[in-house]
Amino acid sequence: MILLCVLSLSAPALAWEGYDWERNAFVGIEKGNLVRPGEVIEYFDYDEGRYYQGVVESIERYGHSVELEVYDCDRGETRTFDMD
Repeated sequence: MILLCVLSLSAPALAWEGYDWERNAFVGIEKGNLVRPGEVIEYFDYDEGRYYQGVVESIERYGHSVELEVYDCDRGETRTFDMD
């Protein structure tokens, strides 16, 4: 039981999962981020194993998925995420 608690604390608690096709990387956005145009969010890049901050530029819904454009403040570029 204790091991399960320790393992759950070491993994990020991501609420919304997606994929960045340009970088071939899975990304996740934690609970507590307000994902709206103009808002700053923090997201986790699984490929690099670290968090980044970005400004939401646009949100487009396509059926059951959402395309999210985020200006990455650390890299100075826009990233596009396909979110589930």
